[in-house]
Amino acid sequence: MSYFNLLGLEKEPFSTSPDPSFFFLSKEHKAALCRLQIAIALRRGLCVILGDVGTGKTTLSRKFATLLKDEEDVLFHMILNPYFQTEKQFLSRLATLFHLEVSSRATALDYMEAIERHLFHCGVEENKTVVLLVDEAQILPEFVLETLRILLNYETNEYKMLQLVLVGQMELLPRISRMENFWDRIAMKYVLNPLDVDEVKEMLDFRLQQAGYQGGTSLFTNEAVRRIWEHTQGYPRKLAQFCHHSLEGLVMYDRAVVDEALVDRLIAGEVKPTDSRLSGEPGAAVAFGPGGGGRLDTQG
Repeated sequence: MSYFNLLGLEKEPFSTSPDPSFFFLSKEHKAALCRLQIAIALRRGLCVILGDVGTGKTTLSRKFATLLKDEEDVLFHMILNPYFQTEKQFLSRLATLFHLEVSSRATALDYMEAIERHLFHCGVEENKTVVLLVDEAQILPEFVLETLRILLNYETNEYKMLQLVLVGQMELLPRISRMENFWDRIAMKYVLNPLDVDEVKEMLDFRLQQAGYQGGTSLFTNEAVRRIWEHTQGYPRKLAQFCHHSLEGLVMYDRAVVDEALVDRLIAGEVKPTDSRLSGEPGAAVAFGPGGGGRLDTQG
């Protein structure tokens, strides 16, 4: 049995998977999402969302996708792994996403022409908004960025025919800033920052409620929340990982709430809770000596 069942929860509250139903709208994420929706509605072309590892970029993109999927006039496409070895390989992927029939002997130019016809048909003749979101955009090869720049040239007098959203780590910033003819096309830029201490408290309560928690008081004391914030620096992924282990410790030590003492104990690495204790198996606690590494990084 997992710890969340013993706490009266229906599901895992602190998974690090990008589940949109657990997406907490911090001030940063709400602003980014709102500005992104406005840019897409106006069909302004290129939007860029940046952030360090663990700031919630992928979850934001999944939330954005769920908001668009029910829009009849929006054709949404997503690339999760944007590593391509050749321009033709990338264009072939786009053709597949757009459901285009292109000859296996087609050249890169043939693909570009087919994509251009598709964008014109959808964006002008059918008046639909074609959206392409690329996650992990920091690994895009230079030739793909150049191809995307060319695709952004397809426009009417009023709007771009392709709405491109690049979501990536901060290392993407210097790359695109050096490409003046690409940088100038960015209609919306936003950098996601970590949560502040008040938002951490709100995030924990939100996720617990989403997981079915119906208790009258929070499972985390205010002192514990502040200590967790200091330790994780407010990064959502680190928060989820640490809070997962905190709730395991809550059950293992039969405590009512996660307090500052338990948080400090976990930070110090004195114990690492595991589900084996909760299942009646031996080995509930693992002691770590000085320098024990990776103790809070294992996901249950």
